[in-house]
Amino acid sequence: MAIHNGAHDFESPDQRHPDAQRHLDSRRHLEAAADELLAGGRASGSIVPDNWHIDPVQLGVPGVRRPVVDEEENPLAWQADSLCAQTDPEAFFPEKGGSTRDAKKICATCDVKSQCLEYALQNDERFGIWGGLSERERRKLRKRA
Repeated sequence: MAIHNGAHDFESPDQRHPDAQRHLDSRRHLEAAADELLAGGRASGSIVPDNWHIDPVQLGVPGVRRPVVDEEENPLAWQADSLCAQTDPEAFFPEKGGSTRDAKKICATCDVKSQCLEYALQNDERFGIWGGLSERERRKLRKRA
């Protein structure tokens, strides 16, 4: 008799994919830990301390304001506030001939747009949208300066 297991029919459990048992064991472990947590206990084997805390400012989470930092100390601190860090990077590095519209729309409302453009110009960034400008637009801007 065949066992129906999703998209495949197997003659016996021994014919399952080699990783199937590992995945089942992992899932059972996670379900047991979740049940224990829901019951008010602590997941066995947990290494997270009871008093854990993550400070988003210390992590550098985009959009979370940091205390004013001396730019000489960290010249790239502005990147923590960049909107592009919170979105799909592919929008900022489109294929040749691809649309830059979405990236430029995001850049238009970004608080660190000028720092981003300055960085790209100083570091001769050859690819992607930086400070709302494509590589071609940055090249033209350099020629005018």
